[in-house]
Amino acid sequence: MALNPRMVDWHGRTVWLVGASSGIGRATASALHALGGKVVVSARNVDALNAFVAAHPGARALALDVTDAAAVRAAAHSLTEQGALDCVVYCAGHYHAMSATRMDLDDLLRHNQINYLGALYLLDAVVPRLLAQSPDAHTGQRGHISLMGSVAGYCGLPKSLAYGPTKAALINLTETLYLDLREQGLGVSLINPGFVDTPLTAQNGFRMPALISPEQAAQEILHGWARGEFEIHFPKRFTRWMKALQLLPYTAFFAATRRLKQA
Repeated sequence: MALNPRMVDWHGRTVWLVGASSGIGRATASALHALGGKVVVSARNVDALNAFVAAHPGARALALDVTDAAAVRAAAHSLTEQGALDCVVYCAGHYHAMSATRMDLDDLLRHNQINYLGALYLLDAVVPRLLAQSPDAHTGQRGHISLMGSVAGYCGLPKSLAYGPTKAALINLTETLYLDLREQGLGVSLINPGFVDTPLTAQNGFRMPALISPEQAAQEILHGWARGEFEIHFPKRFTRWMKALQLLPYTAFFAATRRLKQA
């Protein structure tokens, strides 16, 4: 059963992707552009944004630091003054492996600022504007919001002291957004990737099971939107195993995760 309106036709649809200078965000922006979407890409890396626009004629770049709430509000105002936003995707992320025995408070807070607070700043800026938009003549929807979580937010994992809790917060946040906004004409979806070959995961010194490319991840996201899914998780051969961990009693759960730590 679809929990959101199915998004299939992207031709002429305006999509703002925040955190699209590399990785999954950039690949998704490229895939949407290929389908005729009017893509706006944001990130701090101006050179990367300009390179994307040069390779994708008609796309727009909007440099943005997601930790600057005023800048996020200004960017949202600028975009909505130019027309309706059909979809907003928050895919900005920060990741360093960390354990409690080597805690780095500054980096813990940096994870929180980018992965979670940045999403709140974006929501504060766009939700009122999306709710004020006229419903689409074909779908009856005022827009759609997608937040990028991670399977690392499903449960506590080794070396995920900084990253995992921020993604757990995003998962809870997105579930609540769906409950609050679905009846108001706004679609809400949660994207929970497993391991994807990006600049963030490149720093991992361990074997990453079921590793996929950003382009594969982008296709999974598009398929999830087309099916009207709330949670879009991939690759299934890995994410289903991660979901099963959540169902274990703690004795079995900690035994399983200890084996992960030793791997």
